Amino acid sequence: MPRRSYDQYCAIARALDAVGDRWALLIVRELLAGPRRYTDLHTELPGVSTDMLAARLKSLEREAVLTRRRLPPPASAAVYELTDRGRALLPVLTSLAAWGAPALAECRDTDAVRAHWLALPLREQLLEYAGAPAGVTVDVELPEGTFHLHLDADRLPYGDGPAATADAALRIDADTHAELAAGALTARQALTTGRIAVRGELPVGVD
Repeated sequence: MPRRSYDQYCAIARALDAVGDRWALLIVRELLAGPRRYTDLHTELPGVSTDMLAARLKSLEREAVLTRRRLPPPASAAVYELTDRGRALLPVLTSLAAWGAPALAECRDTDAVRAHWLALPLREQLLEYAGAPAGVTVDVELPEGTFHLHLDADRLPYGDGPAATADAALRIDADTHAELAAGALTARQALTTGRIAVRGELPVGVD
């Protein structure tokens, strides 16, 4: 597939040359949780065709956004993971999530839902609530599943399932999940009113 470019001497255009194609940033979203196999990505990106996914992965590898490596035996499977350039897209995706939140007012019958799709916007709100405490890990339990968040900059922002060791666990019901995702409710509001149940110790920042 020939490489397309906007051919504009503009940083925004150059960025879109690299990650502006359909599915590209959603692949990055998935890899912010850590290395994924091709089959993992295909499962967590409902609606993408195998040909499209393969093409986007090759394009992102060419742009040095991600890299492909083979796990050592006995796994012997290939995984994709973000480079430093790819991980630098975290604030871009966080801003996009905030910008797009009002469009989530209602979950459509055709919408797929994954628990970890709340990870990046919720992490940003928890950082506003708790600051950026070093080494703090928080499990998040939703009706759709569980993921964990790292509230410091030295690790990937989130991961699948519960953490091996978590400082706190948050339980969020379906209605609260919907309001948080749509930006109708902040994590601070939900925590201070008890709409998010907390086990363990979640730090609180200084206003």
